[in-house]
Amino acid sequence: MLVLVAPGQGAQTPGFLTEWLDLPGTADRVAAWSDAIGLDLVHYGTKADADAIRDTAVAQPLLVAAGLLSASALGDVAPGAVAGHSVGEITAAAFAGVLDDTAALGLVRKRGLAMADAAAITETGMAALLGGDPDVTVAHLEKLGLTPANINGAGQIVAAGTKEQLAALEADKPEGVRKVVALKVAGAFHTSHMAPAVDTLARAAADLTPVDPKVTYVSNKDGKAVATGDEVLRRLVGQVANPVRWDLCMETFKELGVTALLEVCPGGTLTGLAKRALPGVRTLALKTPADLDAARELVAEHV
Repeated sequence: MLVLVAPGQGAQTPGFLTEWLDLPGTADRVAAWSDAIGLDLVHYGTKADADAIRDTAVAQPLLVAAGLLSASALGDVAPGAVAGHSVGEITAAAFAGVLDDTAALGLVRKRGLAMADAAAITETGMAALLGGDPDVTVAHLEKLGLTPANINGAGQIVAAGTKEQLAALEADKPEGVRKVVALKVAGAFHTSHMAPAVDTLARAAADLTPVDPKVTYVSNKDGKAVATGDEVLRRLVGQVANPVRWDLCMETFKELGVTALLEVCPGGTLTGLAKRALPGVRTLALKTPADLDAARELVAEHV
């Protein structure tokens, strides 16, 4: 059984769309998406520097576009389940047929703008903590006023809060944590700092007509499979201000009997977590079109 997954913000790197746009028809497709959402995805995916694509309003649509492009380049794929990390949940909603590509990109564009506006209110950020006991780490973060915004499993928790709170974390790491790594994001996502974005996203979602998932859709909220399009959309709205439970998503992958995990472009983050948390599950990250043949082989073996 194959699960198709999409990464979240921070996975983007300068020029990562360049080789994908060389595939037949893709440049025109991305240009059409750019016109539809009022953002030059071609420029940002090929020529913009790291600072430019760190901007939340840019990074989020760019990541969803990359995921949709790379998945479509595989051809017809019928995974047993789909999931995405944070903004990757919108990509996964498109994989599951809940939203069409244009609707998904329109929603993520509004999401990115709303979250960028919320992030501008207070200087905030996120940092990954590697190692340590999850219960000890969470308690320590809460003592410092930080939120465990992503509980990713495989020994990784992401803290989010103000710059002052993150500085205090650097000086006072939880027991057992080996390393604290600042993330390439522009705000404390999945925390109360993002509450202003929830109302904006709810209004945007009210204009959409979601369809029930065609394959199993695993949610960041609690790792549960969601059966209706309305519930998927409701969760997409709420998740911007609530923690991502990728650890529970991976537990569900185990329960479903997943044997392979394929991460769409810009892959790497979620396959890294799966290698540690899902022993025996084959993993592959789609980084460039050079990975497509191996990805197709993986699909053929596990679908």
